[in-house]
Amino acid sequence: MTKHTTDPKATTIRDFDAIPETALAWHREGRRAALATVIQTWGSAPRRTGAQLAISGSGEIEGSVSGGCVEGAVITEALEALDEGKSRELEFGVSDDDAFAVGLACGGTIRVLVEPVGSALPEALLAELCEARAARRPVAYVVDLDSQTRALAYDGHEPAFRMDRSGFVEDSRSFVAIHNPPLRLLVVGAVHIAQALLPMARIAGYDPVLIDPRGAFGSEARFPGETILDDWPDEAVTKLGLDTRTALVLLTHDPKLDDPAIEAALRSKVFYIGALGSTRTHAKRVARLTEAGFTEAEIALIHGPIGLDIGASGPAEIAVSILAEMTRVLRTGA
Repeated sequence: MTKHTTDPKATTIRDFDAIPETALAWHREGRRAALATVIQTWGSAPRRTGAQLAISGSGEIEGSVSGGCVEGAVITEALEALDEGKSRELEFGVSDDDAFAVGLACGGTIRVLVEPVGSALPEALLAELCEARAARRPVAYVVDLDSQTRALAYDGHEPAFRMDRSGFVEDSRSFVAIHNPPLRLLVVGAVHIAQALLPMARIAGYDPVLIDPRGAFGSEARFPGETILDDWPDEAVTKLGLDTRTALVLLTHDPKLDDPAIEAALRSKVFYIGALGSTRTHAKRVARLTEAGFTEAEIALIHGPIGLDIGASGPAEIAVSILAEMTRVLRTGA
């Protein structure tokens, strides 16, 4: 049973910026569309590499490539590119005054690739990209700016996927735009640490879901506005799905609740599994999982005791240590 929100599995394009989806919809409606993508930045550029802006044939826009200071020029270029049916590379210097207006300390330079949908950017390729995004499947859009060839890649580019970092392949004119699913955090155990961890995780870019079949723990009063499932944890994590952009945190100390969820996660590709408990508690957990048939290498994927050793005291500091460890594993793979 899901309480307090809509279906938590619906972490789809509503949690993305939805720019490619908007461009595809405009194109299919016969309104024409172009996608503008930041492909390189220098200095204090307003948006990071990979940021996108969709432009319709009538000048409607969705998204941003600069925070507002060069959008007008990009729209003009995009409309001309739509008439020509060819992509364009643009370069803009962001002045100190413009940079200050969008909240930056100093100016910079950005390069933008404008691609008309249906000509430079094939409709079928854009549709496949949108389908992958909706399915929470990490995908890279790769364009060679010299040959004007375009393709999607579902493997390779591992450092770029891990760091959420679009950019050029070294010493080439091949640009790789990373489209990762939104990060998701599944927390088993509606305890005090979870009360601190969920809002912290949301600030860090995660979509958190709390799982606890004990109604007195996972209540609206204790977790106002949060997505809460009162299913058994193994059923809940199976329902939600476990993928490479999901972290699982177990906080109950109760093997009946924690172990089934851990077993499901070990059979999946979640990037992080962390379990609360002392070294002695974790040793017992390891023994149970070994008896259940898991290998030493599989069990070693569990971070237990959970969190970085920062000398944390109290629920909030423990939550900080957990989020820090999740970030380290996400970005470094270790």
